[in-house]
Amino acid sequence: MTRDVKVAREWLDRFEGAGLDGVIAKPETVIYQPGKRAMFKIKHARTADCVVAGFRWHRAAPGAVGSLLLGLYDARGHLHHVGVTSSFAMERRKALAAELEPLRKNALDRHPWRSWENLEGGETTRMPGGQSRWSAGKDLSWEPLRIERVCEVKYDHLQGDRFRHATSFVRWRSDKPPEACRYDQLEVTPAYDLVRVFGAGRRAAGRGAIARRRDG
Repeated sequence: MTRDVKVAREWLDRFEGAGLDGVIAKPETVIYQPGKRAMFKIKHARTADCVVAGFRWHRAAPGAVGSLLLGLYDARGHLHHVGVTSSFAMERRKALAAELEPLRKNALDRHPWRSWENLEGGETTRMPGGQSRWSAGKDLSWEPLRIERVCEVKYDHLQGDRFRHATSFVRWRSDKPPEACRYDQLEVTPAYDLVRVFGAGRRAAGRGAIARRRDG
């Protein structure tokens, strides 16, 4: 804890590389209060231009878009699924379904995600329907779109080669071609050892806590 804004700004910049989302700002004596906004979480806010390569239907509203599937090209020209954006009001979700309908025609003919594996060089391209320990049991079916649309989204953190959380839609980028949506536009956060955040003397305790979380 610190009362020094300068120190807090340093934490916000330096500790992001250790995987921490941000810093909490609150009155010193205030404790966590469920359901109340008694404290504020300050996180990094960045934007990226992404290919809109498909979408998923809303689970509870037939005919409405649930989320847009976002893609970025790597240096080899492979389009990777990097996350979703789903920050839309219901009226907008229904309008999106009609707006994107023309892009569904013949979308799979030359779609980079038409198969789950990219066999060139034995490498695998991240696809939007792959199962993981986080997605087990979820309906990951999706509707492909022709690779023509680009949107700008706001994100706060990358985890590996994906956005850590769902992004926020900012605007369509009709002025930008899909092939310009590359990983190299993203800001790279220097790695930072989590042990250095909390102090080397807590190394053993920290490992024990992580082990207990994994066992649970």
